[in-house]
Amino acid sequence: MDFDLVRHRFEPLVRRLLHIYWRFARGLTVGVRAVVFDAQGRVFLVKHSYVAGWHLPGGGVEFGETLTAALERELREEGNIELIDPPQLFAIYFNRRASRRDHVALYIVRSFRQTAPPQPNREIIAHGFFSSEALPAGTTRATRERVAEALDGRTGAEIW
Repeated sequence: MDFDLVRHRFEPLVRRLLHIYWRFARGLTVGVRAVVFDAQGRVFLVKHSYVAGWHLPGGGVEFGETLTAALERELREEGNIELIDPPQLFAIYFNRRASRRDHVALYIVRSFRQTAPPQPNREIIAHGFFSSEALPAGTTRATRERVAEALDGRTGAEIW
């Protein structure tokens, strides 16, 4: 069975079911993502098992959780990345592709340590640091745009 074909076929259904759940569980959905630059200026990206493409690490903010705490949790879970200095809030975007109530806070991270190389798991099937000029095939449009904006130092849009 071709895993990519199965994922591609069921991705819209899974995304829709999650957002139906979130509609009742949360009035407004808020997520966090980070552009994590290593010492060589490369960007950390992840590839999920449940959605196609390469993405910036991050995820949803849980009840009672601050944006920074959510970012720290997601970076630990997805990349074994621990912050040394506070991340820089770069911009907040409206993510209408996810839902009409979804917003994403984007942070820039330059001061961190990676405690161990992350191992693929049920959620994250691949990861790595990539040159901004040579992002992997399949990197999403939004990810490419956010990386370019971070490098330029200014946001290009309010829409994810």
